[in-house]
Amino acid sequence: MVRELDVNRLRVMVEVAHAKSIAEAARTLAFTPSALSQQIAKLEAELGTRLLERRPGGITLTPVGVVLVEHAERVIGELRQTRSAVDAAMGAQPQRLALGSFATAAQTLVPTALAELQRRYPRAELSLVDIEPPDGYGLVTSGDLDVLITHRYPGVTATPHPGLDREKLLNDPLRLVIPAGHRLARETEPQGIDPTQLTSETWISGAPGIPNRICLEALARQAGIEPHIAYESADYHVILALIGAGLGIALVPESVLADVDRRQVAVHNLRGHAPAREISLVYRRRPTALAGELTAFLHTAASTVSHRGRPALP
Repeated sequence: MVRELDVNRLRVMVEVAHAKSIAEAARTLAFTPSALSQQIAKLEAELGTRLLERRPGGITLTPVGVVLVEHAERVIGELRQTRSAVDAAMGAQPQRLALGSFATAAQTLVPTALAELQRRYPRAELSLVDIEPPDGYGLVTSGDLDVLITHRYPGVTATPHPGLDREKLLNDPLRLVIPAGHRLARETEPQGIDPTQLTSETWISGAPGIPNRICLEALARQAGIEPHIAYESADYHVILALIGAGLGIALVPESVLADVDRRQVAVHNLRGHAPAREISLVYRRRPTALAGELTAFLHTAASTVSHRGRPALP
């Protein structure tokens, strides 16, 4: 007879996997690290296999551990969703909502949406967690997050999200940004700058494997050029500062350019290409009332951003 797995131990396993650290998970769950390690050891004994590998930089999951966490996230998420459904049936007002978002969306879309939700539910406990894609899907599955705002750049493989719904929020076009004193800064061709004119340029992008770097390299291959990337940063404010200092050029999402100093940089299209990162919402099927209303407010905020218009191009 197969013994059923202990739900509390599954919860511990999920927390450790998300935190990538036993000590951090212990703080979240109000356990001591040794007590948490004992729970993991008991779970490993029940299954007869290792689930974690402990390394100096934290923990990693074994292949069996990965499978277990994927299923455990769904179990924990269903239990939380069951409790929310029962509370709603009893007439209880929704009390909590956790939102995860990457930095740009958190700055441009989230404030007005959360403020509207807080006004509608003044007693609700709302929270925001900074999460850079492609992370966050497991947190939605387990119910640690109710809604995730994420993005996908051209050329980047889609993240599988079984059991979750993904809803497009808006397209965020990528613009070619160059220093104001650049030889092409005053280019007036409405179709933009031909990529072949950029073969000797210094580029600024994320590190290898970062979505904007993957996108740049994919576009470069299509255009038949090989970008020389000398400066690496995942922060677009840093990237814009480097461009303004005349150190290189970059592809930058339009949403980041609303308040760009046009005395320092010039914004152009990339001729023959119309790259855009897709910004989406991810949530569990049968979302809570708070999650459903938040998605509506986020769509309103996205519509406002989209109708602000693009930065004036030469």
